[in-house]
Amino acid sequence: MVTTASCLNIDLFIKTERPDMITNTEHTAVLFVKNDAVGQVLTCKEGLSFWGGVDPDTGKIIDALHPNHGASLAGKIVLMPTSRGSCSGSGVMLQLARNGQAPAALVFREEEDILTLGALIAGLLFERPVAILRLDAAIYDALSQAETAQVRGEDLLFNGHSIGLQTPGPESLQLTDADHRMKAGHGGKAQKIAMDVLCLMAAAQGATSLIDVSRAHIDGCILAHDANLDFAEKMQEMGAKTVIPTTINAISVDRENWTKQGVVPIFGSKASRLADAYVNMGAQPTFTCAPYLLDDIPAEDEAIGWSESNAVIYANSVLGARTQKHPDYLDLFIAMTGRAPNTGVYLSKNRRPQCEIRVELPECYDDAIWPMLGWLAGAKSPNGIPVLSGLEQATPTPDDLKALCAAFGTTSAAPMLHVRGHTPEGTLPLRDDSTYCDLTISDLIDLWGTFNAADDQVDLIAIGSPHASLTECRKFAQYLDGRSCSTKTKTIVTVGRKTLALATKEGLVTQLEAAGVQVFPDICWCSITEPVFPNDAKVLMTNSGKYSHYAKGLTGRDVRFGSLKNCADVAVNSIATSGLPAWLKLEN
Repeated sequence: MVTTASCLNIDLFIKTERPDMITNTEHTAVLFVKNDAVGQVLTCKEGLSFWGGVDPDTGKIIDALHPNHGASLAGKIVLMPTSRGSCSGSGVMLQLARNGQAPAALVFREEEDILTLGALIAGLLFERPVAILRLDAAIYDALSQAETAQVRGEDLLFNGHSIGLQTPGPESLQLTDADHRMKAGHGGKAQKIAMDVLCLMAAAQGATSLIDVSRAHIDGCILAHDANLDFAEKMQEMGAKTVIPTTINAISVDRENWTKQGVVPIFGSKASRLADAYVNMGAQPTFTCAPYLLDDIPAEDEAIGWSESNAVIYANSVLGARTQKHPDYLDLFIAMTGRAPNTGVYLSKNRRPQCEIRVELPECYDDAIWPMLGWLAGAKSPNGIPVLSGLEQATPTPDDLKALCAAFGTTSAAPMLHVRGHTPEGTLPLRDDSTYCDLTISDLIDLWGTFNAADDQVDLIAIGSPHASLTECRKFAQYLDGRSCSTKTKTIVTVGRKTLALATKEGLVTQLEAAGVQVFPDICWCSITEPVFPNDAKVLMTNSGKYSHYAKGLTGRDVRFGSLKNCADVAVNSIATSGLPAWLKLEN
């Protein structure tokens, strides 16, 4: 049904009056998920995160910073270089397929896993496949000029062209005896499905074997739509069980307290069922999007199977562990088998940077610079692994690097980045085909304006995307300095359970609550919903580059951005300062 990404060359069979568009030569055209499709062509110049970027019920692009904002993907032949952003895009893809609002076909020019996996699951488990293709640059560029196109059987038809599509399978994978036993169903139906999908995805990624992984992190536990719940409960009913230590991402409710918080019962019940399904399958109820803040963290060079984009990028970049940015649902299959496709950044050769970003660092700055650098680095290297130079004399904290990695994941599809002088592999040589670009103070000034286009009156302070660390909780309490938050501005910090326990023991939670701050475990800003998210808030402010990118699309609210101290000050007085911060003004 699906394919390999071995990217075999195939002949083009041209039926056209314009042979100048594509010459009759060998090109690469691969069909990863089979399904007949016809529709208008919509070309996205930039990659798109389906989670936070596409409405799962309508197929409309809601990413306010995307060039195609407002366009509908439903029923279109959609072209984009590759996807980017959240691993949860596979769940949005499944939801769109199940409600009839998916693209007729998705066409990529580069490698892509997240939406491919969602389309595969839609066909395999729910009989709603969506055609997925990968084309070389010549065919991709020609297709982007067409008004309509069709996928019929194993042919792509547009503008008089008829292009044969290669659909090889995973037969060339080298499997162990244990792999074969799982694939044969010796471990039950659920594990067989898990291994079948892993093999299909391994072939699609060009892998020739699978690799052992020591731990997993599940990302698909947010009730962003019913598809996540239906998938999890279907796998649970089949008897799915994890076989390696497995943690769980943030969920959609404060699991123990949602009934007291005004959450709609049907939503709270479904969100709890989703979380419980993964716990019942053997995962630990960690409920955090920052598993690297837990006690047991991966070691350098340890092969792990994590999902959740910020966690993947932090694990690879800062910890030096090894994991692909696994799509939602594949993370469960990895946890059920302890195996992952041996490809991508599991392989040392693929961890070398292919872009050097030379950073012009201001003479002085605060912690707001790190998420801004991450966002801009991703924008300048949207598909490849970059290395940031020019920061060697800086002294980023783990929280700074957390913010950097999280923001980078919103604008780049790459699973990691390097920072010379600060990350374990920052001295790796660049690839032979590497590129160079500059990240200037002007870039920072422009981004500050983009992140701060909202009104000065702030109704909500949002801290904890990803989950706030214990150190961030301490600093926020210090920045409040005994002051109380304004009654006009709700102030909320989201944390993982471990951080909550430590902050409670230290007295920080009592101190923050006395100042008017609400501290919520289990949920994070990428999953929080009304009424925990204040219904009447029109403008929010955050110190997160990740949430600055996604918040408008997720909540419909306008956004302000600043440092952690800026957020504490605005929590007290409700008014954000206009114009540039002092450290950027000095550079004008």
